[in-house]
Amino acid sequence: MEEQRLIVTASPHIRDNSTTRGLMGNVVIALVPCIVAAAFIFGMRALLVTGVTVAACVGFEYLYTLLLKKPNPVGDLSAVVTGIILAMNLPVNMPLWICVVGAFIAIVVIKQLFGGIGCNFANPALIGRIALFLGFATRMTDYVYPDVAVDALATATPLAADSGAVSLVDMFLGLHGGMMGEVCTLAILLGLAYLLATRTIGFAIPGSILITMFVLTFAVTGDLHSTLVEMMGGGLLFGAVFMATDYVTSPFTTKGRIIYGIAIGLLTFVIRNFSSMNEGMSFAILLGNLLTPWFNAWSHQIPLGRTKARKAVSKKGGAA
Repeated sequence: MEEQRLIVTASPHIRDNSTTRGLMGNVVIALVPCIVAAAFIFGMRALLVTGVTVAACVGFEYLYTLLLKKPNPVGDLSAVVTGIILAMNLPVNMPLWICVVGAFIAIVVIKQLFGGIGCNFANPALIGRIALFLGFATRMTDYVYPDVAVDALATATPLAADSGAVSLVDMFLGLHGGMMGEVCTLAILLGLAYLLATRTIGFAIPGSILITMFVLTFAVTGDLHSTLVEMMGGGLLFGAVFMATDYVTSPFTTKGRIIYGIAIGLLTFVIRNFSSMNEGMSFAILLGNLLTPWFNAWSHQIPLGRTKARKAVSKKGGAA
């Protein structure tokens, strides 16, 4: 039999040994420093909240696919990642039943009802967080503060407090109020380093988000201390590393990813500075997710040898 040398298939044409389970496993490992930091800073209840959200996400995914007689995707670890990210976006004293509500919205409403993994229009954990923020705003802003936190942060998050009174060391180590996963900059950076080292994500998205926010904030404030407080507060780092980089809801070209990151950074800056919200990162990522199809279409590569079609020129008064 003659050897088949030409194989015509659909993209992608460049393949490797990566699997969904392997990639999601890397994200779980990268999230471990945030989980450990949350438990150290806020106590063992952080592990309870994380365990409940993960169990709820996995359970809802299993029950949904079982009832609809679909293949069970629990083994790919995507539901585990959604559960951990959702937990890291909650305050440690969040009632457990509300955690379950957020898991239901993330897995059933946003992920499975839209076709399962690869078909969701936005990051499931992100929508779960936004839904809880809109439905349980008081609970979502009822922060618990570490006993070692500075007095200046006793009644406000770092973004709401006087930035001059905020210690950069406390911000870096997570000794302030906020969502469990967003407070410790050191833990987030360790997770980012692992994701970059294993090539699970690239630097284009988090880098463009952070550079955009830094440039805009420093241009307005003119103060490096205030700028660094903005960079380390309000979930900016956690969102840039673990939420904006979602494979399904982010552009697939480098050019598109850079534009996507700049757009998220710009939107976050606008929301923080021209609205009543101090955070803004979640809504900026959501808008970026919704614009991703346009970023993909606008930044796609031109096939080799293709020339741009010329527009037909109509002649006035000419013969038909």
